Amino acid sequence: MDNTLPHSKKKSDFSTLLVGTLGVVFGDIGTSPLYALREALTSHRSGNFAPESIFSVLSLVFWTIMIVVSLKYVSVIMSADNNGEGGSLALLALANKTIKNSNVGHWVTILGLCGAGFFYGNCILTPAISVLSATEGLTVVNSNLKIYIIPITLIIISSLFWIQSRGTKKIGLWFGTVMVFWFITISFLGLINILKHPSVLKAINPYYAFSFIGTNHLESFWVLGGVFLSVTGGETLYADMGHFGKSPIRFAWFIMVLPALLLNYFGQGALLLEHPESIISPFYLLAPPTLQLPLVILATLATIIASQAVISGAFSIFQQAMQMDYLPRITVIHTSDEEKGQIYVPFANWSLYLGVILVVIFFQTSSNLAGAYGIAVSGTMMISTILVTIVMKYQWNWSNWKLLLIMSPIFLFDLIFLIANSIKIPHGGWFSLLIGIFWYIILSTWIQGRKIVLIEEAKHSMKVINFIPFIEKRVSRIKGTAIVLTSDRSNVPSVLLCNIKHNQILHEQIILVNVITENVPYVGKMNRIELISYDKGFYRIILRYGFMQAPNVPRALAGCQELGLSINLMKVSYFLSHSIIIPTKNYKMGYFHEHLFAFMSRNATNAVDFFHIPSNQVIQLGIRTEV
Repeated sequence: MDNTLPHSKKKSDFSTLLVGTLGVVFGDIGTSPLYALREALTSHRSGNFAPESIFSVLSLVFWTIMIVVSLKYVSVIMSADNNGEGGSLALLALANKTIKNSNVGHWVTILGLCGAGFFYGNCILTPAISVLSATEGLTVVNSNLKIYIIPITLIIISSLFWIQSRGTKKIGLWFGTVMVFWFITISFLGLINILKHPSVLKAINPYYAFSFIGTNHLESFWVLGGVFLSVTGGETLYADMGHFGKSPIRFAWFIMVLPALLLNYFGQGALLLEHPESIISPFYLLAPPTLQLPLVILATLATIIASQAVISGAFSIFQQAMQMDYLPRITVIHTSDEEKGQIYVPFANWSLYLGVILVVIFFQTSSNLAGAYGIAVSGTMMISTILVTIVMKYQWNWSNWKLLLIMSPIFLFDLIFLIANSIKIPHGGWFSLLIGIFWYIILSTWIQGRKIVLIEEAKHSMKVINFIPFIEKRVSRIKGTAIVLTSDRSNVPSVLLCNIKHNQILHEQIILVNVITENVPYVGKMNRIELISYDKGFYRIILRYGFMQAPNVPRALAGCQELGLSINLMKVSYFLSHSIIIPTKNYKMGYFHEHLFAFMSRNATNAVDFFHIPSNQVIQLGIRTEV
């Protein structure tokens, strides 16, 4: 926060951030009371809802939230930010930046890609399980309404994805207010029931948790899979850190969200002590009958907000993946001139929509989705722990004993929950694995294919310092400026060689432009442009962007005047190459991967649109590349 701001202004800005944080960051974990305790207790195969069992499961929920969210995410992982940004790809970029060993970096990248795959599965499952769990409350109001649950869920989800292209700024203004009311409501409902049975607070004692695991042994893993649902959405605290900052997230967690969640979970436990039959829907049965329908409506609004936050996060992840060259270029639309984070990615939106709709139709209930959801989130959390440990070791230079002392308990906790959720692979967990594998194949195929393309292009090129004397007396020069976009920082681009081969001319001023995405979220304007001068009118301009920024080449080139290079951008010609990927029988990548890479290349967004280049100034040549 700028220290020059008056105190009242600082206070107002922090309050705004706080409300925004409640509306975006905590939507997912904030709606977990709808299903988490119910799934944990019904996972107990004996079906035992005796007070001792309720105390034990509540104790597990309490300590899981405290360790996984309060300790791991809020206290430890949020400290490992990448210039203020969080999330799986931001963490991967930070880890890769600290590792010098290429073999280790290769495995770290694989881990990061797996994490991105699990995150995508999470993006599909969150809207499905959240909205389903909210609309299932209709059966509490009236059992005859059960047949309307799926249609209503599909209508809500369809409407949510349909409005994405219009931008969500106006709707977003209501998010925080609704979530504040949500947390106050669930706190109040929980507190009323706790006051009726204050003995439920005994579950804070960790003895009940340890006793349960010690008594039930392997069977306790089934219950732990349900308990884990109480912390799904915890990873969002780290992923959305760049939007709001650490302080508002930490403050909101400890002051409002954590107390609200604990009060509600313990309130559900108190209700079950007196009415074990309430296990069918302990959340909704906290409220008296007259308030159950309004509670269903409020819960539905809260789950829509949770879903919106995940969808927006998916858009950001797709943008980051493109900037880091983990995915082909796809269309990104900025829906706000004021907020650079407000984007709409059509491909991401409709692929997510299709996935969510299929999941709702196939799984039908939130209970059936619980296994798949747990796998997606526990996989993401485990990978985050490993990547953060790498950052601590190589960037923070932590000693081995310090790492062992702090990270071993966290790693063990993650491993236990990963195993607990793995038990449910046959019961829906297979879906998350399938989605994770699918997206890993997509990402890894593109990365490998791009490496092969760059190697093949380098074979048929030559160094700039050797090229200039070679063409000096062989090629005619014409007036004007040619801007040539290239990914190679030392060789002459293939598109320039093709132009010489077919037209035997060169512009008197040749500017080679490299657009580089750094392993940081943002690069300031002062560090945007690097100019390298060669002989005979040749220049190289290196444009640096962060992985959260959208490159705009003409806008950046306008700043070259300050570096002493005069460019009339209205009269320049942009030269771009279009790689035509030809799969070969050599199978450098394997038959399937080669054809998949060729398909992705053909369907990538044109570089003209991606780099915001005026189409009437572009000369684009196709370059055949065999893979």
